[in-house]
Amino acid sequence: MSSSRTEEMIAALEASGDYKVLRKLSAGNPLAEAPRGTRRAVVADVETTGLDCETNEIIELAMVPFFYTFAGEIVGVGVPFNGLRQPSIPIPADVTRLTGIDDAMVAGKSIDPSQVAAFAGPGLVIAHNAPFDRPFLEKFCPALAKNPWACSLNEVSWSDEGFESAKLAFLAMASGFFYDKHRAVHDCNATIELLGRPLPISGHSALSKLLLSARGKTYRCWALNSPFETKDELKQRGYRWNGREDGTPRSWWIDVPEDALTSELSYLRGEIYKRHVDLPIAEITAFNRHSGRIRPAT
Repeated sequence: MSSSRTEEMIAALEASGDYKVLRKLSAGNPLAEAPRGTRRAVVADVETTGLDCETNEIIELAMVPFFYTFAGEIVGVGVPFNGLRQPSIPIPADVTRLTGIDDAMVAGKSIDPSQVAAFAGPGLVIAHNAPFDRPFLEKFCPALAKNPWACSLNEVSWSDEGFESAKLAFLAMASGFFYDKHRAVHDCNATIELLGRPLPISGHSALSKLLLSARGKTYRCWALNSPFETKDELKQRGYRWNGREDGTPRSWWIDVPEDALTSELSYLRGEIYKRHVDLPIAEITAFNRHSGRIRPAT
């Protein structure tokens, strides 16, 4: 069937109001070099043997570069980096079911961390769940701890733009396309496609919103030794509990914009502690955001 006939059928279906046609995402032809006047970023994604970066391992890594303007317009996508890696233990069956990656596919395969660092370069690294991907990648390739990072899952207000979920596959379907899920390079390409599209309410590109967040500064406030009876109030305000033994305070915490830090500290002192207290805080930028390296200032 000719492409023109296909388009006519799609137009007729959608014009009826009873159908919405999803198109399969096509990666297109990659650019060999950055267009003049643009910046380079990479979208990274990993498939792993489990969820804990301390005990689990990367089995697939993809990085797809793209080129963008300062204002957040994507002008091209580059040649991807994609590699498989044999872990020290057999790949769990549930991981194989999810990703399609089995032991035979990764047998004898490895990924060179120095090649990963060289490919990423010094620019922005984006992941669609950076709190998951960044710790895995920094452990595997410590040089990536020097890069600025951004999270397209958490740093774009998808709900404010009318999306009911920020999961990658849902965002894709809501935006009119589908892709081969749970393989790293396909997830990267889907993320870039979403970042380049205008958001349905604001009209701005998702990338412009993400860059605005990444370029900003936030602060983490720990409500150290807060009265037990205030836990529900703190939780309702958006605080989260940290119970890990990782060198950070075991307490409720929240991240706030730079211009809200003073009012947040005033709230804690006035409503939670009922007195003046010196509380631990940490400055957060794209260089430590979504990492396990956020520590109180000393």
